[in-house]
Amino acid sequence: MSEQKNQPLLARVRFARRGLHYGMRSERSLKFQVTVFALLIAVLLILRPEPLWWALVLLASAGVLAAELFNTALEHLIDHLHPEIHSQIRIVKDCAAAAVLVMTLGAVSVGAALAVHLLRRL
Repeated sequence: MSEQKNQPLLARVRFARRGLHYGMRSERSLKFQVTVFALLIAVLLILRPEPLWWALVLLASAGVLAAELFNTALEHLIDHLHPEIHSQIRIVKDCAAAAVLVMTLGAVSVGAALAVHLLRRL
């Protein structure tokens, strides 16, 4: 049985924090996305949009970070199980990367909609 199964909540939070820490150390794109997320929080604090916009931006941002972490996990698992280059493995990795791209484009769309909303308020 996995070390993470049926553990107390605090232990599972430590496992998740360890995964986030690893992703931040090893993935340049995750570092960039977390930096953008921090900047977005600063912008939201300055512009003070309605709570719905906070929710949309935070949800979209969380989706991008989660997609990147899933992509990282999948790549590491694939590289461990099948270290050789293989056309079918490449498709799996490319699809995982595409999922991050799709989520990122969705988040950018939320940001663009927020910008339009804020410009109309002026």
